[in-house]
Amino acid sequence: MDERLKDFRNFLYLAWDQLKLPEPTPIQYDIADYLQNGPRRLCIQAFRGVGKSWITSAYVCHQLLLNPAMNILVISASKQRADDFSTFTLRLIEEMPILQHLRPTDKQRNSKIAFDVGPAPASHAPSVTSRGITGQITGARADLIVADDVESLNNSMTQTMRDKLAESIKEFDAVLKPDGRIAYLGTPQTEFSIYTSLPERGYDTRIWTARYPDEKTFKNISDRLAPKIKEAMDASEDSIVGKSTDPKRFDEMDLMEREASYGRSGFALQFMLDTSLSDADRYPLKLSDLIVMNCNPENAPEKVIWAASPDLIDNELPNVGFNGDRYYRPMTTQGDWMPYSGAVLAIDPAGRGADETAYAVVKMLNSQLFVLEAGGFQGGYEEETLKALSALAKKQNVKHVLIESNFGDGMFTALLKPVMAKIHPVEMEEVRHNIMKERRIIDTIEPVLSSHRLIVDRKLIEADYTSTKGLPPEKALKYQLFYQLSRITNMKGALVHDDRLDVLSMAIGYWTEQLAADRDKLIKSAHTEKLNTAIDDFMRNALGGKKRRTTWM
Repeated sequence: MDERLKDFRNFLYLAWDQLKLPEPTPIQYDIADYLQNGPRRLCIQAFRGVGKSWITSAYVCHQLLLNPAMNILVISASKQRADDFSTFTLRLIEEMPILQHLRPTDKQRNSKIAFDVGPAPASHAPSVTSRGITGQITGARADLIVADDVESLNNSMTQTMRDKLAESIKEFDAVLKPDGRIAYLGTPQTEFSIYTSLPERGYDTRIWTARYPDEKTFKNISDRLAPKIKEAMDASEDSIVGKSTDPKRFDEMDLMEREASYGRSGFALQFMLDTSLSDADRYPLKLSDLIVMNCNPENAPEKVIWAASPDLIDNELPNVGFNGDRYYRPMTTQGDWMPYSGAVLAIDPAGRGADETAYAVVKMLNSQLFVLEAGGFQGGYEEETLKALSALAKKQNVKHVLIESNFGDGMFTALLKPVMAKIHPVEMEEVRHNIMKERRIIDTIEPVLSSHRLIVDRKLIEADYTSTKGLPPEKALKYQLFYQLSRITNMKGALVHDDRLDVLSMAIGYWTEQLAADRDKLIKSAHTEKLNTAIDDFMRNALGGKKRRTTWM
């Protein structure tokens, strides 16, 4: 074998030439060098489209060229993606002249699921095996494990999913041979990606960003930023911050277009590998401040008590919050179950584009707010949507309806009134806002939430999560109420979609004056009223005559 082929970068050049691709870029060569000469446990985080998987497929071929006896296990988020990786690897072996001797023989395994290379000795384990992260890997044996995008939006949406994924990757150590290597390839899919915890487990992480990072991003990832990028920044006489690190792949205009498409936080995750925007302290509304219980549409406890106790965590609900953010059941309830003192339906008609006609039903009892219904309709002014809202008002016995009037100049209200009058007559009120939306939402919801006076029907959380199951994963989360609640910040445009959260804040804002009263005083007042009524009834029945009003303190 030509000594030059022992350097994987030279082999990569030949592979790209075989595939009729342009010569590998400096960033791709740098990734190749780290893949070959990096530590036994490493994590490659690089921007979308840099070619991590293709480079690593070539690396698998290179390793088998150097040592045909190796067993390599490829694991991805889905079985299909893992199979695609091994299929591409097998194709390189079939087509590259210097790999012809590695072709599987007639007596060896030869499929995209598992295949052997020609010189490989007899073994229970194939030369290359592909598995999905949710598949069975126990019993496999590997000298090299390639974890290629094991994290995806589909398996990391909720905290429960992330916990399950974290447990699955622990199996890698059980199948790795002595002196074996594990190489993660990935791009963070969520703010709390599993890749951020790998350094705590002994992995060396190296990050290749799409742009030369600014001071803030550099501070967040400096200890993991690829030395090649650091050196280029140090060597440049002029500032290159914000410029493309790999202009042969993505020029600056291309990156600007992608940033506009992904949004600021999405681009930070996918192209700058910076999860710092997800710092939970920047998000003032916490799911853990909610009280979650099965709510009755007509009555509620006089007082619901919150506590952040581990035994009160509801792990069965889909949790789209940050790591450590949980849903809590009530510690206890006090008093009798009483009828709600009022109910309001808030509606935010759909504007343009992908907005929803969002709605929320919030009821009040003793300064506590109970969220019974919330969601969104894809339609705007269609009769079907108007009828559905009217039926909802009737179902929840709503007497007052709030309608956002910033768009349409009252047209939605005019269309809804006759439909509502036939199904469930109510009082309607239009609301207009002129304060920055994000600040208004937070200022309205945070006092109620942080004081644990916002109670949510358990069924609503489940319905909110399943309501977007027909959308692509990258869009589904953004329409969900509890994702919006946990991700809003004071920054303008913090959310791509905020319709459901905005309408919830409208309903909560309606009760602001009532919430100013101390709920304990209201409970005492209600008990006093009940006592006075009971005494009056007794006196009337015992003495006869007209009812006398006696006030007992």
